[in-house]
Amino acid sequence: MDAERPAPRTVTRLLEAARQGDPEAYERLLPHLYQELHGIAERHMRGERADHTLQPTALVHEAYLRLVGGAPASFDDRRHFLRASSRVMRRVLVDHARARAAAKRAGSLCVTLDEELAASDDRAVDLLVLDDALERLAAAEPRWARVVELRAFAGLEVTEVADVLETSPATVKRDWQFARAWLARELGGAA
Repeated sequence: MDAERPAPRTVTRLLEAARQGDPEAYERLLPHLYQELHGIAERHMRGERADHTLQPTALVHEAYLRLVGGAPASFDDRRHFLRASSRVMRRVLVDHARARAAAKRAGSLCVTLDEELAASDDRAVDLLVLDDALERLAAAEPRWARVVELRAFAGLEVTEVADVLETSPATVKRDWQFARAWLARELGGAA
């Protein structure tokens, strides 16, 4: 058994216990999925600016708290939980980018001694534009948006995406190609 992947039965049992109301099930679940969650967070952070204040570990913890800290959620299995975690991580980054953009608009003073860092401060806007484009894509072609989320943000391979979406790898490849072209058009060739 892969040291980074817990036994599927263990995760499924813990998710079932959480669904049944066990308040400690999610606490016991985190150690089993932490490495995978951290990997997803690292993939999300790759597209962020170099001086981002969030680190993958903080992103994992913030997303985990949002996911399991509020109203009880119900997850079918490990994949469902990881997919939901990836979406929440994206939301955390978007919320962070919006707050940062709002602070800049409000006239907050940001001082940096490195002019190159100050000049590369446009990543937050890029994430917001990408998020808006993904929302429009989801409204127009929901499966294409799911493919982008699973491939780009969750880091799944074509065959894994096909399993999750219960479709063929060829369909996933086509959807991925069309979605990338659609996003490139929407983002002015920047996808």
